Amino acid sequence: MSDRAIPITTVVVDPDAEKLVLEVLRSGHLAQGPMVVRFEDRFAEICGVRHAVAVSNGTVALVAALIALGIGPGDEVITSPFTFVATINAILETGATAVLADISLADFCLDVDAVQAAITPRTAAIMPVHLYGQMADMTAISALARARGLAIVEDAAQAHGARCAGQVAGSYGVGSFSFYATKNVTTGEGGIVTTDDDAIADRLRVLRNQGMRDRYDYEMVGHNWRMTDVAAAIGLPQLDRLTEINAARQRNAAALTQGLREADWLVTPSIAPDRTHVFHQYTVRVDESRGGCDRAALCDRLTRQSIGFGIYYPKAIVDCLSYGDHPRVIATSVTNARRAASSVLSLPVHPALDFSDLDRVIDATLG
Repeated sequence: MSDRAIPITTVVVDPDAEKLVLEVLRSGHLAQGPMVVRFEDRFAEICGVRHAVAVSNGTVALVAALIALGIGPGDEVITSPFTFVATINAILETGATAVLADISLADFCLDVDAVQAAITPRTAAIMPVHLYGQMADMTAISALARARGLAIVEDAAQAHGARCAGQVAGSYGVGSFSFYATKNVTTGEGGIVTTDDDAIADRLRVLRNQGMRDRYDYEMVGHNWRMTDVAAAIGLPQLDRLTEINAARQRNAAALTQGLREADWLVTPSIAPDRTHVFHQYTVRVDESRGGCDRAALCDRLTRQSIGFGIYYPKAIVDCLSYGDHPRVIATSVTNARRAASSVLSLPVHPALDFSDLDRVIDATLG
């Protein structure tokens, strides 16, 4: 058996991207320009929305979405306690308060009942996190938001092309995506905000450009949140292959689930019947109560077999040093988030894997 390491993720830049990057370099127009416009137009088409506004990274996309909605000090934004910290940092950066409602262990996304219980007169928005590539229950969340007059900001950083009830991630309210190196679509660093609202899109475009609509005409206090044409050139060909990229991840995920089916101490990913999972990560839970091995032992086993893995995420946000006693981080019940943090482990699922790689991952996991 090969002892070649199998990484948790692999970044592959295809020849079409290399050609477009060279085109940008030769053009002499490296900053935001025509390539960014092409990238935005294609992404808006994928999401089925009127506007996609590219920015410099995924965290900025979240911040920009919140600011464009007018959310700031005195407002509360309900989100997940089981997420990458950028979700919380973005809320705090606007001056708003992050209210952490618990998740469902079935999909690792916000539990709708927990969200409803967390709403107060200060609640301005719900920020569902579409974790690992599966969307939150947006049918229920959007109905709740409409009934209570709340904005929706989707943290869809891990859900490019995912669907709920046939509707694409980023098409509920305002969507926010990351194009970090390990995402299903990458520009190295980059982000985008999606919306059907003309006024919000206009505000986003001015905000990202130092508050300028025209040169030296400052309409508002803004920021340098622009994406470069080089970044857009890296990502643009991937948008045309997104269906293929996601299909490869789904195929690999199905093979892993089939191979691990007899390990009753592993809870493999479940896919809600109304949703399409794009498997940014293939995440299992190690159920120590059922025997088998505990998570630490499984990590050791995978390491010995040169199989990459990740623990996303080892703590609920409220249990992290900087946030547990933060005056603008409020946690309701986070029981399921803590259970997930103590038991999740992600296995390689990326498109660069072949079936022999997947067999090695399965064999190493089962021991």
